[in-house]
Amino acid sequence: MEIKAFQQQLIEQYPFFNNLPDSVFGEIENNAVLLNMKKGQIVFHEGDQCQNFALLLSGQIRVYKIGENGREITLYRFGKGSGCILTASGILNNSTFPAIAQVEETGQALAMPANLIKEWVNRYQEWRDYICGLLAGRLSDVITTVEEIAFKRMDIRIARFILAAYTKGEKSLNATHQSIADELGTAREVVSRILKDYEIEGLIELHRGKIVIIDSKKLKKIVEM
Repeated sequence: MEIKAFQQQLIEQYPFFNNLPDSVFGEIENNAVLLNMKKGQIVFHEGDQCQNFALLLSGQIRVYKIGENGREITLYRFGKGSGCILTASGILNNSTFPAIAQVEETGQALAMPANLIKEWVNRYQEWRDYICGLLAGRLSDVITTVEEIAFKRMDIRIARFILAAYTKGEKSLNATHQSIADELGTAREVVSRILKDYEIEGLIELHRGKIVIIDSKKLKKIVEM
């Protein structure tokens, strides 16, 4: 693979690479595989071995679990400049992937082999800092998700909030994710995750400061659950 075509893009999205020796780019050229990821493609199934770590150049990946009742719960999403901490954990601990990772937005990624990732962790402080940063960010996501599951069905409360505007004859409402979070007493990240899921399911459309209702019947079914 010709890494020169992606080197500048890689540095822009993962700035710490600029502080690593040039030999790193030679290792990438000799070992990386360019992945063209299509929307809907499964990157990891639960129980898969973590043989590669993806450096996203574009697109977005959703990581989620499916319960015994078939209901899905989003753990987190990541896009360019970020990475999957569950993959990194699987590589470093020789464990399998504990969830499902699916391409949500078409894009490209450089897949780095697990053995090279381990070597980089041992060799470069910059890479260790990057992995630790991922861990800190994703830990916050997971704690938020636990709060959703343990304490309140926030998806129902958000659906009810959206429908309140619809019952007044409006097909949209002007509201930011933060204003909804403030109204319902939750975190903005919780609201953003649920609204994104509703958009993917075709229930609403998200615009800056505005939510357009597409399928009120399905929203009502959520409220009635």
